[in-house]
Amino acid sequence: MKEISCKLLVIGAGPGGYVCAIRAGQLGVDTVIVEAGKPGGTCLNVGCIPSKALIHAAEEYEKIRQMAEGRSPLGISLHAPPSLDLAATIAWKDGIVGRLNAGVSGLLRKARVKIVQGCAAFRDGKTVEVQTETGMQVIRAEMVVIATGSKPVELPFLPFGGPVISSTEALSLTTLPKRLVVVGGGYIGLELGTAFAKLGSEVTVVEAAAQVLPQYDGELVRPVQKHLQQLGVRVLTGGKAKGLASGGDALIIETEDGKEHKLQADRILVTVGRKPNTDMAGLDGLDLDRSGPFLRVDDQCRTSMRGVFAIGDITGEPMLAHRAMAQGEMVAEIASGLKRGWDKRCIPAVCFTDPEILSAGLSPDEARRNGLEVRVGQFPFSANGRAMTMLAEDGFVRVVARADNNVVLGLQAVGAGVSELASAFALAIEMGARVEDIAATVHAHPTRGEALQEAALKTLGHALHI
Repeated sequence: MKEISCKLLVIGAGPGGYVCAIRAGQLGVDTVIVEAGKPGGTCLNVGCIPSKALIHAAEEYEKIRQMAEGRSPLGISLHAPPSLDLAATIAWKDGIVGRLNAGVSGLLRKARVKIVQGCAAFRDGKTVEVQTETGMQVIRAEMVVIATGSKPVELPFLPFGGPVISSTEALSLTTLPKRLVVVGGGYIGLELGTAFAKLGSEVTVVEAAAQVLPQYDGELVRPVQKHLQQLGVRVLTGGKAKGLASGGDALIIETEDGKEHKLQADRILVTVGRKPNTDMAGLDGLDLDRSGPFLRVDDQCRTSMRGVFAIGDITGEPMLAHRAMAQGEMVAEIASGLKRGWDKRCIPAVCFTDPEILSAGLSPDEARRNGLEVRVGQFPFSANGRAMTMLAEDGFVRVVARADNNVVLGLQAVGAGVSELASAFALAIEMGARVEDIAATVHAHPTRGEALQEAALKTLGHALHI
């Protein structure tokens, strides 16, 4: 049995863990990182990156199919319909993931971080055992960072296996399902459901709430619902999944009127949320306070045990890779002796549906619920020249500001490619911008970003292009 000691031990090499380890290594902290799978975690391997690759492939295929069917308004046509080799698409996606895996490993080595491959188990708050290919490795550390991430929630009446799949299996299918039923109309379900609809699957989405994407206000969701209808995606809100039919080829659901129906399906994709990976061996033996199923942390990501930190999905919502990265960087700097704390004003969130939804800070309703008087300005992409030239006129940009001093409280957008505005949105809120700051900033023309300036002008009462 081998034993090593270090100052900082990071358990989990997902976005939070590997960023924490790299930054600690840069700061000269003796660091070890343990990972059971490939570096990059859920996001890189079976989440953010592969899903966006599949979404892009689906968009390209849909464009070509429109051209072959004579539906392209650009005057482009094809003499033969396109064909899809899904296995080749998945191989291309896997190639991207592989390159990024290698990149993360290289960055860890460059930062002089020792990588231990295997499953970790706690002996105590400062010691873990790792079962590696070459035997048991014992690691003793002054400080420990738990960054084990999350996994898909499994419904007891729809366990994963056979036709019932999670997002992980959906991203590895090499044969396109003719009929796909998606249980859960949140961002994961709609992102993947939309992609498969564009690739040619008959898609039905079952959502228990009254609206898909219930975390967003109806105004933001409306353009997405419109596009789902155009794609032929059937959306059943107020519907509850009950289980598989006896033959395993259909999902039984209960509608709002209390009646049961069968939805024929080759695959049933369950996307009802994610839960923290807290089943690590020995974790229950530690004296760690919980907040529901999550580990409770303070504004420095410290747990209730001295010297033990937790970052990322295991600490609760929002379960976003960039939040985990920011937490990881902060903890690494704390471990090196720097003074840091969590004082982020906003964490932008993107839903990569068609069109995309972007949100940073407070929505109008959230601001009002906090007792704030607000003024709201909105500018449609139908009045934006760049959006017109790219056949992307659906959607808008919205500014939410305090009514008394015009400080920006929130920024939202729905439209094609609005994810690329996330940095500008977050920067404006982090810098404490006022509406006048955005309105007075010269925006390049023609770009979609001009809609942000116009929305600010609208908030001030004098938009120029509507």
